[in-house]
Amino acid sequence: MKHTPRKRFGQHFLTDQGIIDCIVQAIAPKAGQVVVEIGPGLAALTQPLAERLGHLTVIELDRDLARQLRQHPQLTVVEADVLKVDFVRLAKDICAERQKLRVVGNLPYNISTPILFHLLDAVNVIEDQHFMLQKEVVDRMVARPATSDYGRLSVMLQWRYAMENVLWVPPQSFDPPPRVNSAVVRMVPHADPVALDVKLLSELVQVAFSQRRKLLRHTLGQWLAARDFAGTFEVQRRAEEVPVAEYLALARQLATG
Repeated sequence: MKHTPRKRFGQHFLTDQGIIDCIVQAIAPKAGQVVVEIGPGLAALTQPLAERLGHLTVIELDRDLARQLRQHPQLTVVEADVLKVDFVRLAKDICAERQKLRVVGNLPYNISTPILFHLLDAVNVIEDQHFMLQKEVVDRMVARPATSDYGRLSVMLQWRYAMENVLWVPPQSFDPPPRVNSAVVRMVPHADPVALDVKLLSELVQVAFSQRRKLLRHTLGQWLAARDFAGTFEVQRRAEEVPVAEYLALARQLATG
């Protein structure tokens, strides 16, 4: 497949065969599994996945690439903006009873975070996710408390997933090379996540990390006071010092009054 990368789609095509092999090994696809690939591009990862699976569903926004991908008999091509794809509906359409989606992809770095949050809405129909992302984003996703990378993304995703950085990928593995290092992350939904109001948690965490250098009494403390919060929560610390479990517990306290 010949194609000129398009900046507006954030296209960087993976070309390093050794890296491709490592990613396929990390995903460990098995025949009969239902896998959806986001942004297949020139099919560098698509081809080996389809060979092992027998069939693969791909989501591609670029109409020229989508047209070329339709020539592959083992592919079902969904030509769409991934942020507008209803993954719950897609799972109903292509999964057998009790099956879940496995989602993979080299995500466009300019919209990777919105894609991750979009997929949160479908986490109940997803078995696991393997994504190539900017290494800086992966570092934030898997960060532990009391580190500079720990933030809103860490809390929101660690609430629903166990995550692992499985592979570092240098810029020269792509054409054209991005200006950043990349990494592959594995995301496995927790079997029994804490049940809570996601919008409330999102707002709470956003307020907490709005001024990272200040103690929480200046941000989250005032936000809690405005809500007449009667519970206990230590605000004489910075947002990055609070473990995920404490943010989840606070969200549940607020929801129950």
